[in-house]
Amino acid sequence: MSSAYLLPTLSSKREVDDVIKSTEDLVLVLRFGRENDSSCIQLDNVLSKAVQELARMAVVYAVDVDQVSVYRHYFDITLIPATIFFFNGQHMKVDWGTADHTKFIGGFKKKQHLIDVVETIYRGAMKGKLMVRSPLDPSDIPKYELFYKDY
Repeated sequence: MSSAYLLPTLSSKREVDDVIKSTEDLVLVLRFGRENDSSCIQLDNVLSKAVQELARMAVVYAVDVDQVSVYRHYFDITLIPATIFFFNGQHMKVDWGTADHTKFIGGFKKKQHLIDVVETIYRGAMKGKLMVRSPLDPSDIPKYELFYKDY
């Protein structure tokens, strides 16, 4: 089963670049993953249910990590789904209480969690902040061990 019908999908670096550059005064939510991955399908379901409520604050797109590998490397996406946020072309970081502030790894447990995060990013961005503190309870943030390899 594919989740591609739930969200508009970006499938090239140019499409991602264009959306990042052209989205003004809204939070840009990019879900990096694969359309047939069960975790991505669950997240896309949550994201698609929130789109209407977030229409005045955000736009949401799905991005296939295999088709846009330059961004997979740039954002060090090793686990999917990974959700990355932008505002007026700026990468917005969130202090999740984890080592990685650049992206949310995993799925949001509830639609309201996503809405709370987007509202926090939006309010922070409107004040000129490039990093905000997560409004989520730490128990609602998936925990992953980060392993670093020396090559």
